[in-house]
Amino acid sequence: MSLVIVVLALAALMFLLTSVLVAAHRWLHVVEDPRIDQVEEMLPHANCGACGLPGCRPFAEALVRGEVSPSGCTVGNAAQHRRIATFLGVDVGVSERRVARLACAGGTNVARSRARYRGLGSCGAAALVSGGGKGCFWGCLGLADCAAACDFDAIYMDAHDLPRVIEAACTACGDCVRACPKDLFSLQPVEQPMWVACASRASGDAILEECEVACTACARCAVDAPGQISMEGGLPKLDYSGGSIPRGAIERCPTGAIGWFEKERGFCVGASARRIIRRGGRPDGAT
Repeated sequence: MSLVIVVLALAALMFLLTSVLVAAHRWLHVVEDPRIDQVEEMLPHANCGACGLPGCRPFAEALVRGEVSPSGCTVGNAAQHRRIATFLGVDVGVSERRVARLACAGGTNVARSRARYRGLGSCGAAALVSGGGKGCFWGCLGLADCAAACDFDAIYMDAHDLPRVIEAACTACGDCVRACPKDLFSLQPVEQPMWVACASRASGDAILEECEVACTACARCAVDAPGQISMEGGLPKLDYSGGSIPRGAIERCPTGAIGWFEKERGFCVGASARRIIRRGGRPDGAT
């Protein structure tokens, strides 16, 4: 008899728990807008996070809620943006295009290495060993963590072990920003072409012993563009709040540490910048 009572008690308990689960599902169930699945299918499925959200699904949800515009997907093309906008009955929107830029121009042909690193071929690993062995502590280590992290093949390593960004392919996903142990990458608006290609905190000509294209904090650019360029921590600080900065501000830079991005020519330096024609590594560097 006791066994029958136990079985009946367990059956009653199971029935009670099942009833609670069914009731909870009925009352707590959230009806999802079916448009989310359709919008997600129209997205490129890169899940790169360039839109500022953790993936295409959250972006689709934000689109349906009207919190973002289709143009916020920097991986998608204009046709995809228009298709989503038409489907949702909203404007395509306008988003500021950004690209990844590197705050260093110190390739092996201009920057000295004080020590030879042998180990795991990773900037992150090298940085743990006395900063990586480069004469300029702040400089790029050239082991391509950024290129490996880029899912869009928008970064390649040049002949001097310096990362180069293909702006047309860059989606501003930020993977290179997170991969660089020296924090040299940042996402910048394409419409702001002036750029400081140096992160050194040292001042004076002594830094040129370590890198021939480093900023010496001479402040000539700040003098030539007052109110738009100032010196902070030994480096030029750009202020676009007052409008575009005149290109003339880079012309007197003696090292080319501050330059100008052009669509066809890439990073351009001023007339006073020393010309580097060395193709191999610096003769005074580690080999």
